[in-house]
Amino acid sequence: MRLAEALAAARTAGIARLDAQLLLGHLLGRPRAWLIAHDDTELDPAQTEALRQAFERRAAGVPLAYLTGEREFHGLVFRVGPAVLVPRPETEILVDWALELLAGGPAEVADLGTGSGAIAIALLHRNRCAHVCASDASPAALAQAGANARRLGVDVEFVAGDWWQPLAGRYFDLVVSNPPYVAGNDPHLEALAHEPRAALTPEGDGLDALRRIAAGSPAHLRPGGWLLLEHGHDQNHAVRALLAQQGFEEIETRGDLAGLPRCTGGRRPAPP
Repeated sequence: MRLAEALAAARTAGIARLDAQLLLGHLLGRPRAWLIAHDDTELDPAQTEALRQAFERRAAGVPLAYLTGEREFHGLVFRVGPAVLVPRPETEILVDWALELLAGGPAEVADLGTGSGAIAIALLHRNRCAHVCASDASPAALAQAGANARRLGVDVEFVAGDWWQPLAGRYFDLVVSNPPYVAGNDPHLEALAHEPRAALTPEGDGLDALRRIAAGSPAHLRPGGWLLLEHGHDQNHAVRALLAQQGFEEIETRGDLAGLPRCTGGRRPAPP
């Protein structure tokens, strides 16, 4: 099978051309530009079979990042697998906001529910003066995050446990989190069936993790410290109310690249 025929087969299977090219490039260890210039290259039988299986899995909804084993996030390439959520572009908004608040200075930072480690690692990679502690209840996720940190050369502190549980007695200048926030009956979950459900939804109305993080934050944020939360596009009013209930000030919501409300944060009052 030639490369051009492989791309035609992918199109017939309903796979986007870019996805097919990325899968081919991963299989052959070649960039897209090479594939385009050498579309008459013949695949050997082993490559043809590997590609057939990859196309079959992609057509079944397996995320491209799981098939290639990696995903770019905030200019860094992260290794990902079925144990962790695939990092999304909208989460870069959370990282950008956190970096604004840190302004390159020293700070104690916590990332709750770190998954692949994308947020924590991106923050420390851009601000080496910070100390970043990242928690997750999943041992498999922590193993993935730790491997990403080592490969990308940053020294994140990883701790095992659910939300605030492993951080008893500790205080932070900034806390960030992209928790599960999809409602348990959201029809979009069906299309996300290959990703870990616990990283997508806390079930119910989708707000349980956000409630727990907001409720525990006053016991772990220093005066003047910030809490930044990613949430669903229709949850900003609920999250703003949760922060207001805990006495936060300067509550703000920021939109994603599509203009949808995606992240909400607030500052713990400083003493008078």
